[in-house]
Amino acid sequence: MSKYAIIIGAGPAGLTAAYELVKRTDIKPVVIEMSDKFGGISRTETYKGNKIDIGGHRFFSKSDVVMKWWQNILPIQGAPAQDEIYENESVRRTARSKFSLNGPDPEKTDRVMLIRFRLSRIFFLRKFFDYPIKINWKTISSLGYYKILKIGWTYISIKIFPIKDITSLEQFFISRFGKELYETFFKDYTEKVWGVPCSKIDSNWGAQRIKKLSISKALLHILKSFFIKNKSIKQKSIDTSLIENFMYPKFGPGQMWETVAGIIEDGGGKLIMNSEVIQIDIDNNSIQKVVYFDRTLGVNKTQEGDYFLSTMPVKHLIRSFGDNAPKNVKSVSEGLKYRDFITVGLLLNKLKLADYGGEVLDNWIYIQEKEVKIGRLQIFNNWSPYLVPDKNKIWIGLEYFCNVGDELWSKNNIEFIDFAIKELELINIIDSDDVMDSTIIKVPKAYPAYFGTYSKFEIIKNFTDNIENLFLIGRNGMHKYNNQDHSMLTAMTAVNNIINGITSKENIWKINVEETYHEEK
Repeated sequence: MSKYAIIIGAGPAGLTAAYELVKRTDIKPVVIEMSDKFGGISRTETYKGNKIDIGGHRFFSKSDVVMKWWQNILPIQGAPAQDEIYENESVRRTARSKFSLNGPDPEKTDRVMLIRFRLSRIFFLRKFFDYPIKINWKTISSLGYYKILKIGWTYISIKIFPIKDITSLEQFFISRFGKELYETFFKDYTEKVWGVPCSKIDSNWGAQRIKKLSISKALLHILKSFFIKNKSIKQKSIDTSLIENFMYPKFGPGQMWETVAGIIEDGGGKLIMNSEVIQIDIDNNSIQKVVYFDRTLGVNKTQEGDYFLSTMPVKHLIRSFGDNAPKNVKSVSEGLKYRDFITVGLLLNKLKLADYGGEVLDNWIYIQEKEVKIGRLQIFNNWSPYLVPDKNKIWIGLEYFCNVGDELWSKNNIEFIDFAIKELELINIIDSDDVMDSTIIKVPKAYPAYFGTYSKFEIIKNFTDNIENLFLIGRNGMHKYNNQDHSMLTAMTAVNNIINGITSKENIWKINVEETYHEEK
């Protein structure tokens, strides 16, 4: 008799788990997804042929397993010649558009991964700064000698007199970069992202995202780059924040997960879309079934199973247990916070940004101007030229961080798009006359937050870990700011546990605690 694994959510973690079950076991995966799209926040949205990458997703991992997994789904089109030396920045940027002859030709096949070169900068004081920050003449001249001296002095001071007990994100940043650099390049942007002071955010966020990045690491990377021209995608010796090469699906991240979904169905897995899990029944520390609302038919349905893997937000997971969840667990769950996300897509004739220093080849730009709400600007042409049908147009994404119900979220679509255009015009990035078309996408619960009742999350973890056949995986499933590859690794580990009869979940929680995995802000 067949066994079934019920997987809640069709994002990277949920689909990875389903794929692994199809490929490695006789267990039948049943994926229940609330939306009509695959990939979660890693999906690709399409507007009149123009494709939007929600949040920007580099396909890079220090895990060989994940790297090979991706390439098995979408074969790589071939890396730039390994003996090619880029003598200066302009030559390197020109090389971004090159395709080698190794591997499938992206012009002849759609199922392919491209090799892309990462470029991201900070836009501050109407000037560009490298990210991570480089201590070079350009930075010094832009900030001024006085500011540079203060940055150096506060950095040296914090190394001489370190903070002994680091509990807040503010303390984490200061201990790593010094007070002046923190206040110049980290404080305002981070508070724009999270909507609360850095002093109110748990230091675990820093450990999760930028644990190994520091001034000394950045300087060492710059020195190495003068002597070692490593353009391979296998950059294990380089901190994730400094990685320059990455893979990228020809038509955006959603292409990866749409392809995986097709493989799952071909392998006998079941994908239930437009359906929301509303009830989970527990008996003797084991889940027996879930009840979900089928939005297409407008009815409740029941799905029994042997194993249950959840990527749904923890707050909603605990609600679905009803009276089976203890009061203290419910209390912590209801206090968990999330940050919501809005992307405005603008189709342009041109960017005025070129006036600030030549051709703009950034994948994304951090906007740190205080007078605007926009947090980050994506240039989709530079992620993949195939995201934009009209090669004569510029297709950008304006990213805003907010909370459901606040002033930003409550604007109607027309108001918000007009507001976003005016913001970019205010800081001289675009001219409104160059806007040809626009769209808007709202994503609730995009980022699990490290404030609210997060400090008591262990109470929830102890409760869910004791449910023998329940495995929490993925970013929202674990309320853990995982990257895409970390989410996949949690799914792979959960499947390994199921295969080997392991009921402990500790090896899942340890993923992205190891120092080999970390991302920038």
